[in-house]
Amino acid sequence: MKPRHNIYIDEDTSAGLEALAAQPGSSKSAIISDALRHYIRHRGSPDLDEALKIRLDRLSRENALVRRDLDVLTESHAFFVRLYLTFNAHTPVPDQATQAVARDRFQKFIEQVGRQIAGGKRSFGERDVT
Repeated sequence: MKPRHNIYIDEDTSAGLEALAAQPGSSKSAIISDALRHYIRHRGSPDLDEALKIRLDRLSRENALVRRDLDVLTESHAFFVRLYLTFNAHTPVPDQATQAVARDRFQKFIEQVGRQIAGGKRSFGERDVT
């Protein structure tokens, strides 16, 4: 046995319900039951949508950081390979003067990579930003 409920609805909604119930094979009880079932089932959707939105925003920020780090690493590697292939010459075991030159070159390398990244330049073509 199904429980009985008495409800009050406005006139416009009542007229719409009457029109739907007038169709063959449907009843007011079935229409209201389906509508309530749908409402109850989807009532938590805004909360779920908000939780997913927050999580997707966080993932987007993390993805942007990973992409930035990957750009820095890729640019550093490309720049290093270009410098290595351009300036590599066989040298004897380095002395202190050679080590000082190496430190200076490394500092210039880091500064150049920073300028390349800050300026949006790439050593091997433009990256598709999608």
